[in-house]
Amino acid sequence: MLALPYGSGRRGVMLVHFVAGIGRAVIAFVVTTGRLARFAGNGLYHCAAPPIYPLLIGRQMLSIGYFSLPVVGLTAVFTGMVLALQVYVGSSRFNAESAVATIVVIGITRELGPVLAGLMVAGRVGAAMAAEIGTMRVTEQIDALVTLSTNPFKYLVAPRLIAGTLMLPALVFVADIIGVLGGFLIGTGRLDFNGGTYLKNTFDFLETIDVVSGLVKAAVFGFIVSLMGCYNGFHSAGGAAGVGRATTNSVVSASVLILAADYIITELFFAK
Repeated sequence: MLALPYGSGRRGVMLVHFVAGIGRAVIAFVVTTGRLARFAGNGLYHCAAPPIYPLLIGRQMLSIGYFSLPVVGLTAVFTGMVLALQVYVGSSRFNAESAVATIVVIGITRELGPVLAGLMVAGRVGAAMAAEIGTMRVTEQIDALVTLSTNPFKYLVAPRLIAGTLMLPALVFVADIIGVLGGFLIGTGRLDFNGGTYLKNTFDFLETIDVVSGLVKAAVFGFIVSLMGCYNGFHSAGGAAGVGRATTNSVVSASVLILAADYIITELFFAK
């Protein structure tokens, strides 16, 4: 037999542990993905199957839409202002200052409006959903619903999915208007653009596809935020610490999925 060099056994064990760690991570990812897909499918089924609870849906629409309007509006107006300033500084290097209005409206409607609104709602609403449902899970209130012959998906998940999918496009539509208004205020008040010319450039170069693509993104983002909030809350365990982990995981996972979905939808709409 050939003798192994000194230390080769230790290196072999370390390599085995490293490969095993990768395998465990891959298996855990596949299991989590399958569980999430099954949860989403179950939730979508109960969104369409009767009975429907209009009062619960309306309450969630109010929470997601109306109460999120201040933070989304403030984000949009300051984003429009900053975008106008940055575009002006960049375009002035090429004597293309007239493109400010066009770039602001396209940037807001296509990308910044939906993405920033989705991230803000994920931080505000997704975390609240995960905390509420997670608290119900660890205090066995969800088990009590099952005991009372009430389907938790029908009562807890479906209204949130419907409300999130419907209300985020409405929020993004308002955010688009506010963001463009912010750019207009900076353009006319700070950068000395003519108001009529600025508005003409805005509407001349804005196309229907720009607004529609942003609203489609918003609907997808709203579903993602609601899904991740419900999923992480529904599967939380371990008392208060588990609820905290579920809240954090909800915001992080929703934010990452929003950015990934943003790229995919942009490819579908604008790839040549």
